[in-house]
Amino acid sequence: MATFHIPTAAETAGCHPLTISRSLADFPLANISLRRHQQSALIAAGLSEAAGPEADISVHPGAWFASAELATFVADASYGSLTQADGLVLLKRLGATRELRVTQSFLITFSWDLLRANVEAMTARKTYTQESGAHASLYVDGRLQVGKGTKILPGVVIEGDVIIGDNCKVGPNCYIRGSTSIGDKCHIGQAVEIKNSILLAGTNVGHLSYLGDSILGEKVNLGAGTITSNLRHDGGSHRSPVEGRMVDTGRRKLGAIFGDGVHTGIHTSIYPGRKLWPKTFTLPGAIVDKDILA
Repeated sequence: MATFHIPTAAETAGCHPLTISRSLADFPLANISLRRHQQSALIAAGLSEAAGPEADISVHPGAWFASAELATFVADASYGSLTQADGLVLLKRLGATRELRVTQSFLITFSWDLLRANVEAMTARKTYTQESGAHASLYVDGRLQVGKGTKILPGVVIEGDVIIGDNCKVGPNCYIRGSTSIGDKCHIGQAVEIKNSILLAGTNVGHLSYLGDSILGEKVNLGAGTITSNLRHDGGSHRSPVEGRMVDTGRRKLGAIFGDGVHTGIHTSIYPGRKLWPKTFTLPGAIVDKDILA
């Protein structure tokens, strides 16, 4: 059986501020780390993990795989690389030179790529289980996973694929739509709307807030009435600064990216695509029209 090795991730500045306090490999998608997703996909394709770097196939630490493309690569030993259209290599096989160009597999290069991977992880998930009770008024139009010890209060509406971790509190009167994953020990307050977002463990979203196409790190606290905007008036794709250059995200909808420990004051409004570095904060009524750096 062919073997694979996933090296330790190098600097991932494109995924800052989320990878300042953790490696990209440890970032959770559908509440499971990226590395575990990679390992599961490669093993399902028929490979085994090597104990060290002496393996048949080397894996880019930021790779996200479409199962059909990965299976094609693994099954044909003449393929030496699994490569994006722009030439970036996701997999490299020793002793082979033929290239397999892919359209569905991709490298997680920037923070917003995590939103795409999260949607794919949740869509591919076969089973959604509810290990905690919920109020009888809970309405679900989609698939919902609820962890142990989590409380869902009256009037909550779930639409699409939603995962909620252990020991969370959601509601009352929240609207959560997919694909959204919420980590352990989170609190989602009264009348909060969340759409297509990732919330890491220990995060609190105050009542009357809106999160769309956004990512929140660990222990973020959003004051009541915090609103993220995720759509340009002209409907164009968002651009975001990365290491001094503006990058086209390719996304028509993109909210905010919050590092760990960010706090917002009540009634904070955030422009589309803005990033807030770990432990930064806003004052009540703030308008965030630029990235807030440490």
